[in-house]
Amino acid sequence: MKKIQLEILGLSSSQSQSGSFALILGEKTGNRRLPIIIGMFEAQSIAIQIEKISPNRPLTHDLFKSFAEHVHVVILEVLISDLKEGVFYSKIVCSDGASTFELDARPSDAIAIGLRFGVPIYTVESVLSEAGIILSDLDETGEDSDEDDEDEDDDSGSTGPTPTEPREPTGQVSLDELTKMLAQALEKEDYEKAAKIRDELNKRKD
Repeated sequence: MKKIQLEILGLSSSQSQSGSFALILGEKTGNRRLPIIIGMFEAQSIAIQIEKISPNRPLTHDLFKSFAEHVHVVILEVLISDLKEGVFYSKIVCSDGASTFELDARPSDAIAIGLRFGVPIYTVESVLSEAGIILSDLDETGEDSDEDDEDEDDDSGSTGPTPTEPREPTGQVSLDELTKMLAQALEKEDYEKAAKIRDELNKRKD
């Protein structure tokens, strides 16, 4: 099983779900991004560690690190191992010095813990192929779409306003329109909407 290393590119707050955030992971040696919707507590824990902020009292992930160190267990890596029905699965790979073992965990918890140990984050090709967003392809699609729109406006002579907000994906929207919506969402860095549109595109391909 070939592993692909990821890096954290950022966190963006949810525009539609109160208390939710989009964690954006990027392929370290490629151009694919992997948005994962996580809860507010996990987002806060990840952000605190990224910014090297020391909370007054230890968070749950800090407690896990202290406990692991006390019993002489080290974390080797975090692996986002699977995606089933829109749910991501991950493993924390650990070692006690004598053996290596894996702990099942939500990606948000696994990444928050992995950051505290300074270990790499990996995924596998099957997850990236299904849920990853390729920016270069979408940028080209977006540019072509813009040119087409300008040509249509010139032909019709219309001077009315052009809608800029991508619509929510529905069963009536075509694949081409969904692709344009995905490009618009990425341009606006609305990764939560991009993740929803990506899921809808994946459903259409199945």
